[in-house]
Amino acid sequence: VQLQASGGGFVHPGGSLRLSCSASGSIFSVFAPKHMAWYRQTPGNQRELVATITSDRKPTYADSVKERFTISRDNSRKTVTLQMNNLKPEDSAVYYCNAMTEPWPWGKGTQVTVSS
Repeated sequence: VQLQASGGGFVHPGGSLRLSCSASGSIFSVFAPKHMAWYRQTPGNQRELVATITSDRKPTYADSVKERFTISRDNSRKTVTLQMNNLKPEDSAVYYCNAMTEPWPWGKGTQVTVSS
């Protein structure tokens, strides 16, 4: 399975981005049961859990992104999406998605930069 995240970019504070992650090479019966998550990482720091979504679409969020980010999934397309609103400079990071247990090889992630 290859994970490919996309949708990152540069935005001003208060802006929005929509990240998407596709799990190519997987089949529906492999992807659908997986609890999935978005993570982010800044240089010199460990990867941080941002949001999770269970196989039956129940989400959880880090306190720092509650009320601003929304995670969703489309099992038929084997994708996980992260809608990010009201972005702040501290949201700047490389964003990754992966399964929460028995993770697949990490993809390259997508860079999000929030700056005025």
